[in-house]
Amino acid sequence: MHFLANSRWQIFLLQNMKTYNSCTLSIFMYSTMLPSSAVPELNELCSTVSSSIGGLDDLELSLNKFRGSLTSSLVAQILDCCKNEVPTRRLLRFFLWSSKNLHYNLQDKDYNYGIRVFAEKKDHTAMDILISDLKKEGRAMDALTYGIVAETLVKLGKEDEALGIFKNLDKYKCPQDERSVTAVINALCAKGHARKAEGVVWHHKDKITGVMPCIYRSLLYGWSVQENVKEARRIIKEMKSAGVMPDLFCYNTFLRCLCERNLQHNPSGLVPEALNVMMEMRSYRIAPTSVSYNILLSCLGKTRRVKESCRILEIMKNSDCSPDCVSYYLVARVLYLSGRFGKGNKIVGEMIGEGLMPDRKFYYNLIGILCGVERVNYALELFEQMKRCSLGGYGPVYDVLIPKLCRGGDFEKGKELWDEARTMGISLCSSRDVLDPSIIEVFKPRKKMEKISLVDFPKASCQVKAKKNMGRQRRTRVK
Repeated sequence: MHFLANSRWQIFLLQNMKTYNSCTLSIFMYSTMLPSSAVPELNELCSTVSSSIGGLDDLELSLNKFRGSLTSSLVAQILDCCKNEVPTRRLLRFFLWSSKNLHYNLQDKDYNYGIRVFAEKKDHTAMDILISDLKKEGRAMDALTYGIVAETLVKLGKEDEALGIFKNLDKYKCPQDERSVTAVINALCAKGHARKAEGVVWHHKDKITGVMPCIYRSLLYGWSVQENVKEARRIIKEMKSAGVMPDLFCYNTFLRCLCERNLQHNPSGLVPEALNVMMEMRSYRIAPTSVSYNILLSCLGKTRRVKESCRILEIMKNSDCSPDCVSYYLVARVLYLSGRFGKGNKIVGEMIGEGLMPDRKFYYNLIGILCGVERVNYALELFEQMKRCSLGGYGPVYDVLIPKLCRGGDFEKGKELWDEARTMGISLCSSRDVLDPSIIEVFKPRKKMEKISLVDFPKASCQVKAKKNMGRQRRTRVK
């Protein structure tokens, strides 16, 4: 009974600690798991490390006053409690102080956890210091830690450093096995360094024979990031030669690479070449999905190819792959951007008629596009459609439409929407000042150029002739 009461009390406290920062919440969670004797030490160290008073030297002086029992697990718990709130430099100074005081009593797993924390925080200096100390002290780096380190270094643009550590993993007592080889290949390919990743594959083929399908997918993705269609096609051919059949992910990756390449260099080849890839997919009994078609529709929308977009949507309707909300969104978007507002609304109506229920983001984006191209009347029609679907979350739409209407001079409609939102109990971010014509400036379209009347035309032509004659006289004098 006492245990049940304590559990309920902990649940109550957790539900009412939303105003606390994550550091305080983490301390509370750990305090419920630690022995009662260790809770004061956890609280003392956390408050010292998370204090915003003083610099790093002051922090170390405060830590030197600690008289409790410092353990390896306690160090990891402090890092976990404070990693989201405390600057990484204070965490680093605390960890170095702990390492100096505990020395070999600080376990390798906790040292690895410290490296992972700084890697996730993308602090290259702190990560480099701990990796160097780990190497000097003869500690062992595990494969998980190396994988996170490699990924972080590549993201920071230091892929050569990630490869340098990989080549010398034996000095970090980390084996060059399947996990570490796969980790560095995935990290390199994620940022498009496929050539360097292939070098790792070439030198360590014997260690990754069991995960070659995953390796091929990573290499294919790496070449696709570079939009290198030729090399991506080569990887697919190598997969087939090795008896690894490309799956839907592989073909969608290649299709994205092909479409984005054609978007830049051959827009007219977007549709025929993409449809050829889909035909190849079907020949291997891999049915293209809506994701496959949406890749093509997205690129067609970027080049404002309206007819081709509508044709692809019709192809989807007549095939086994029915369009989803993203497909309809991409087509409606290109129709709105190209000025086909009525047809765009018709596409949205067709989608609703098919029983597809889009989310709020669908309407937010399309209404934003219509307001951006100064077609607020169509945006209002789309907003009415959104309300008929009873999706809720109308506040952001009101905040966009009301100022847009008032700056366009339609204060009456803006006031109507304002009252409607208030009636529904929606709190708006817009100020009521937008409804005041004496405060809000109404923007009227400006004429691109002044028109010259027929009466003034002879006068203007005479002025042009006079300027030409003056220029000729000046050139004659110079000669």
